[in-house]
Amino acid sequence: MPVTQTTGAPTSGRPLTIADILEEMADVIGERAALITLDHTYTFAELDERSTRLANHLVSIGIKPGDHVAVHAPNRIEWVDAFYGCLKARAVPININYRYLADELDYLYRNSDSVAAIIAPEYVEIVTSLDLPQLKSMLVMGADYDAALAAASPERKITGRSEDDHYMLYTGGTTGNPKGVVWRNADIVVGALNASRFGAPIESVEALAQEAAANENPMVLLACGPMMHGGSQWIFGNAHVAGCPVGFYTEPSFDAAKILDLVEHAKVISLTFLGDAMGRPVAEAILAEPDRWDLSALAAVSNGAAPLSDGVRDEIRKALPGRFILDSYGSSESGATASRMDDGTEGPSGAPKFSASPEVEVFDVNLKPAAVGVEGILGRTGAVPLGYYKDPVKTDATFKVIDGVRWVLPGDAARREEDGTISLLGRGSVCINTGGEKVHPEEVEAVLLRHDEVFDAAVVGTAHERWGQQVTALIQRREGSDVTAEQLREHCKSLISGYKVPKEFLFVDAVPRTPVSKVDYPGSTELANKLLS
Repeated sequence: MPVTQTTGAPTSGRPLTIADILEEMADVIGERAALITLDHTYTFAELDERSTRLANHLVSIGIKPGDHVAVHAPNRIEWVDAFYGCLKARAVPININYRYLADELDYLYRNSDSVAAIIAPEYVEIVTSLDLPQLKSMLVMGADYDAALAAASPERKITGRSEDDHYMLYTGGTTGNPKGVVWRNADIVVGALNASRFGAPIESVEALAQEAAANENPMVLLACGPMMHGGSQWIFGNAHVAGCPVGFYTEPSFDAAKILDLVEHAKVISLTFLGDAMGRPVAEAILAEPDRWDLSALAAVSNGAAPLSDGVRDEIRKALPGRFILDSYGSSESGATASRMDDGTEGPSGAPKFSASPEVEVFDVNLKPAAVGVEGILGRTGAVPLGYYKDPVKTDATFKVIDGVRWVLPGDAARREEDGTISLLGRGSVCINTGGEKVHPEEVEAVLLRHDEVFDAAVVGTAHERWGQQVTALIQRREGSDVTAEQLREHCKSLISGYKVPKEFLFVDAVPRTPVSKVDYPGSTELANKLLS
């Protein structure tokens, strides 16, 4: 039986690539703001010229179609140049986590086969200390970079771009080494960068630009996180696919007050958090100084990449009354998969329920659609990735052909509800099996974070003689709190089943988190075992 994979991509005109979309926007709405920082506003035409110059430079130093180019820097204009410039040159930008240390960087540069790096000066020393024979050149941001762009042609000379050209995203996840997820350009646009248009069909790249030109009041989006994070790249991409400006945060570290300065300055309409680690400090900054910022343009708060706990959700509502909270579910492997609009009327309800398209299904262990109310594994078809870079075993385990249709099964436990919504239960790889009962850490963490005196929490399984595993919680108290294990136990008992209530509460100075703010489950398990020994 033939395998089908639909993308919804146009069949005529410019190829549906990220680079071609930028060029068409520059031709049609070139003077519109595309990128707004606290210090400068860049138009679509300016971004197009900068990235065209970089693309021509890359070709001049021998970068060929399909080559991988590391982008190793915090947020700055050169990151945007590199993102578009590599794709214009038919190369593949590789997102390097700038918080990584030597061993992590060695793995990522080697695994990605990066032949060149566009790198901030503060990371040159650590990269040059590594033995990376495949890395042939480095373009250092600053004077050398500026000179290279100035010397390069602003003319669009590169031809041959294809919808099959690759886009690649390294995902840190919560377990194991980062994995490179490989997408076709046409599929990433349809599958992850079209949410601002509510998934409307894309007739052509030219039609996208004409639609953008007809929109006289484009909304300004803002992602709080770094561009090396897929969630931020996708907010950025969603804005530009719709011809909208994006607020671009370029401070050296996360600062809630400066985020709000940018929201005010850029007149941001939709502010996107990447979970509690960003949502909580922004909400608390507003509550501490409610009259400091003019946030009248801000209509909605979005969240993706990591869930918002009910406690932080309540803080956001107090800080920004009357705004909707749009929760989006997706992953590097599945793209923008499901969403829900939370207006605060439902209250806490356990696992979050999402509306999903017909391209989303919940499968049982036999890869058949699971019955309503039965826990299974979430799957998505349509515009999905090609697989994992250099990992056919993992690719075969995650991407399945079911009844002739290709699906991605990223590993998230889910349940179809009677009303057609899907409840997301958590990542199966970190599920705790205690006496035969399955406990999803995310559910218990959400309950713990509803307690006013809990600042952060991680839940892991630790060894138990009788049950195999027990539920163990790492707790970071709020400053000045002396909340006890017994108080937290009673809090949990009032909200979840007894088998899900942690048997051990371990108080820590900080919960281990990955460089992209997700709970570090291996690190949390190691810390819990150490404290219990």
